Amino acid sequence: MSWFLSSMRSRMSLNWLKSLTFSIAAAMALSLSFAGAHAQDSGFIDIEEFLALEVVLVTSQRRDENLQDVPISVTALRGDRFNAMIEGGEDIRALATRVPSLYAESSNGRLGPRFYIRGLGNTDFDLAASQPVSIIMDEVVQENVILKGFPLFDVERVEVLRGPQGTLFGRNTPAGIVKFNTRKPTKEIDSHFFVNAGNLGTYNLEVALGGSLNAAQTVTGRISILNQNREDWINNAFTGENDALGGFNEFAWRAQLEIRPSDKFSALFNLHGRDNDGTASVFRANIVTPGSNEPNVNYDRGTVFFDEGNNNPQEAHGIGASLKLDFNLANEMTLTSITAYETADNKSLGDIDGGYGADFLPTVGPCPPVPTPSCIPFPSQTQDGLDDLDQFTQEFRLATSGRDRVIWQAGVFLFDSEFAVTTVPFFVAPTTVTHENTAWAAFGHISYAFTNKLTVIGGLRYTDDEKDLTAQVSPVPTAPVNVQDEQVSWDISGIYSVNEDFRWYGRFASGFRAPTIQGRDIAFFGVPSTARSEEIVSGEVGIKATLADERLRVNGSIYRYQINDMQFSAIGGAANLVQLVNADKGNGTGLDVDLEWLLSDKFLFTAGFSINDTELDDPNLRVAPCGSGLCTVTDPLDANGNAIVDGNSFPQAPKLLANLTLQYTHEFGSGDQFFFDIDYAYHGDTTFFLYESLEFSSNSAFELGLRAGVTFNDGRWELATFGRNITDEENLIGGIDFNNLTGYDNDPAVYGVTLKAHFGQE
Repeated sequence: MSWFLSSMRSRMSLNWLKSLTFSIAAAMALSLSFAGAHAQDSGFIDIEEFLALEVVLVTSQRRDENLQDVPISVTALRGDRFNAMIEGGEDIRALATRVPSLYAESSNGRLGPRFYIRGLGNTDFDLAASQPVSIIMDEVVQENVILKGFPLFDVERVEVLRGPQGTLFGRNTPAGIVKFNTRKPTKEIDSHFFVNAGNLGTYNLEVALGGSLNAAQTVTGRISILNQNREDWINNAFTGENDALGGFNEFAWRAQLEIRPSDKFSALFNLHGRDNDGTASVFRANIVTPGSNEPNVNYDRGTVFFDEGNNNPQEAHGIGASLKLDFNLANEMTLTSITAYETADNKSLGDIDGGYGADFLPTVGPCPPVPTPSCIPFPSQTQDGLDDLDQFTQEFRLATSGRDRVIWQAGVFLFDSEFAVTTVPFFVAPTTVTHENTAWAAFGHISYAFTNKLTVIGGLRYTDDEKDLTAQVSPVPTAPVNVQDEQVSWDISGIYSVNEDFRWYGRFASGFRAPTIQGRDIAFFGVPSTARSEEIVSGEVGIKATLADERLRVNGSIYRYQINDMQFSAIGGAANLVQLVNADKGNGTGLDVDLEWLLSDKFLFTAGFSINDTELDDPNLRVAPCGSGLCTVTDPLDANGNAIVDGNSFPQAPKLLANLTLQYTHEFGSGDQFFFDIDYAYHGDTTFFLYESLEFSSNSAFELGLRAGVTFNDGRWELATFGRNITDEENLIGGIDFNNLTGYDNDPAVYGVTLKAHFGQE
């Protein structure tokens, strides 16, 4: 605790932000209270008196609870709000910057998202890379990066939990988790369909149907289907092909069957799958000029110059199943079993240099001051594929019902995964390595209400994790590699109710990311690298406030964490290697604020804001800078030309994130409404790699979205227009540094129309 307090004292510059947050909340509460009192004194009935925000339920502690009662920094999004984010065909990365402290990016397109919470993530693009942010889908962990990119549809709620979640959710959650709860079968008929069409040949369809399957309503089912499409819209100027790449076709489905013969037992079976066929990330050669990170004359969003890579095709297939059994036992206890299996494979080919030709060719010659797409040191294309991923998980959990002062749960968890990764550099034969990972854990979690105002919560988890790598086919002899570790994770928190509307909470927690093996360098005549477990200890204090007659909700926290043996991937350099390294320490300090304000019966305003100040603490850590020699490294260099990165911020960790939404509705008939929604998402300056350079970074950027339309028949029908990135911002979001100044960008403006219909249960 002493390191947490001393660190916060040393960063008093954050205090004004905390004070500002409380001041704004208090001012809004005071103004609304005054307005309400004035209306009451006038002698007229004010409809505003009956307005209140909906109670938000979350499952961050593996049981349904009011968001305001949970001593964790959590943001919860209803399914309809999330659906609006992906209306134009976006994938899971649409969440980036729209939740405080959450960022996401990918150099693998739609199939391999990388998440960052409070600045902590992993930039490694390999298909075996681990991440410190876990994705939980319907209570099942999605460990591999391909599983993390499963399409999202028929979603009931999204929960983002910030900070270590190792006690209840296991290893590889030191940064936090993103939880998705899909809609479950209901006894009443519940169905909907969404269809929209837009520019770039965008077409999306979602259909769901559920209800009882027998007269006694003891058997219910639900089936959901998603189809996302976009036509190719990017020209390849080198081959002369128009509309050669940029599109995708994503088809996913889910079938659920629930059997509940009595109050004593229920079984929920979930079967799901996906097929993706589209374009991988689009790399663009020399789109920035040495000394600048601004897009130059080579950048044209609708044009590339690929001489290899077959226009960067990508495909993925997967199927999975889970079975959840609940047994209600004596003494109000519940035994839960969750058995799950996931399988997947994918293949992705890319023109990695993003250009054509080579500067050693007589037709090209030395690069000019502003290199052209043809001025690259050497051509590079690579194909990577995930073969026969098999992931099996089993959890048994015993829990009390939560009616007493003491609430507890305990359980065991088993994990087994195996897959092969094949890399084809094309200048040598393909390389195939097999990864195996087994883990088991035992955990316990207890909550005790000392008084009606004070509740203290604590938990422990023991985890044993082991990984093996075996080179099945390789250009050089490679011995098997094994790493193993066992750790105890813990957390302790308390929440104190000042009154029914205002709560303080504090939380200290530990967690770890299991040891990792990186074998991709074998394909490039290198050797595997390993990283020890990284261990985090985090502390935070915060508020949960519901003010202004339950029309204003303000949740905020300030935090500080320290990571020992922090895992990083040193990517690129002249050899284009992917080497795992352990930094001695990493530190993060910041705050998260969520605000939801029901201004009137017509206006709803939400806002999110976060500061994530991260810093590497390792005077001895050096990494190779860009291999092309074209970038301007701002870090000091050692005698070998390696960058000294001590004191740098973490890669892909913007210090400032902010988001705003404003929703307006106006009733113009019985059950009919007009609505207008606008949303804004912003991120601050961001560096792409462990070393810092002028070129491989992005300036602050924003994206703006809107929706407008009408609903009929009490919301059962909706017709709307939508736009995503409506100002068509061109933002650099990542780079490849070994060959030239290659970068990749965000999606263009997408706009269109949507028709929605909902029938049955509200």
